[in-house]
Amino acid sequence: MTIDLDLAGLSRRSALKGWFAAGSALIGNSILSPVSYASDRTLPATPACGEDIGPTRTMTEGPFYSKNPPEKRNFRTLGNGTPVTLLGYVLNSACTPIANAIVDLWHADSDGRYDNQGFNMRGYQRTDGQGRYYFDTIRPAEYAGRTPHYHVKITPPNGRTLTTQLYFPDEPRNELDHLFDSALLMNMHPASDGEIGRFDFVLA
Repeated sequence: MTIDLDLAGLSRRSALKGWFAAGSALIGNSILSPVSYASDRTLPATPACGEDIGPTRTMTEGPFYSKNPPEKRNFRTLGNGTPVTLLGYVLNSACTPIANAIVDLWHADSDGRYDNQGFNMRGYQRTDGQGRYYFDTIRPAEYAGRTPHYHVKITPPNGRTLTTQLYFPDEPRNELDHLFDSALLMNMHPASDGEIGRFDFVLA
């Protein structure tokens, strides 16, 4: 079963609740399906991961990573900025969801600054039994030389860590950023109280 849904009238919390209740079938394809294999208005009930996709591309860690971040999914308690709920799956190369994978996220704040003394805008969580993750965070600002982006490390149980970055579509600075990779664009859509972003990680 597939369901076409317009998220613009939903809050991020309502959309997230529906996604977990009914799986990704509840979320319209044009909104939250990864852009690399979006083909129509609906998304199958199970994650789709076409043969032409390949593993998620790696990218530099950057100079602002902090080891031993706390386990948390809500970054908004200490930051201003446009609210973003980031969600998706962690999959293996056979497109099977990976449970208990560590998803480690960090990024700049709404002024383009990183917290290098504490753990504001930093934290990790583990995927659930269906390989799903989500974070409540904000849209980071650009800073010198860089377009807005998220940093992510994905570590599956007994597997190698994938380090990469995620980008926002239609950002003016994307093409000016020497690290920008269109294969790492999130699928973004407005909600009634911010934005919802989707990215599924495929591990080699």
